Amino acid sequence: MPDTPERSRRQLCAALAAGPLLFLAGCAQPPRQLQQADAAGHWSGRLALQVEDAQNQSFSAGFELQGTASTGELLLFTPLGSTLARLLWAPGQATLQQGGDMRTSDSLPALVQELTGSALPIAALFDWLQGRATAAPGWEVDLSRIAQGRLLARRSDPQPPAALRVVLDTP
Repeated sequence: MPDTPERSRRQLCAALAAGPLLFLAGCAQPPRQLQQADAAGHWSGRLALQVEDAQNQSFSAGFELQGTASTGELLLFTPLGSTLARLLWAPGQATLQQGGDMRTSDSLPALVQELTGSALPIAALFDWLQGRATAAPGWEVDLSRIAQGRLLARRSDPQPPAALRVVLDTP
């Protein structure tokens, strides 16, 4: 079948349309593997934290969380899949890696606050992800949609108020 101007134009249009898709496919990240295969739990999805202060701060990222409140790993990702931060913790020690920077502390809550801009109830969060409405001072959790992989927690104390939303990936 000879090349006609119409056929050549269609082939060019198809190639131009496929180019960006091939580029994006080339940027795809391989499945991420956490290092603690023996940890008690594993969750992945998206999270958003909004703090209702004068700056109306917000933080959102894709995440993979593995472990327990005492020992674990949290990876945070941009929408394109690059790693924003890695947080590792064990009893008495925590490490935060962001780009080439690494900080250590004996306080996981301090590094979480540095990372997100707000204090979060880490121990309660692990229970919430498992569907247990564990009390956390100043926080109220709504687990009514946890079966659909969604949780909402609101902080009223200490001020400023904050809202944490988690949407889990479904298998």
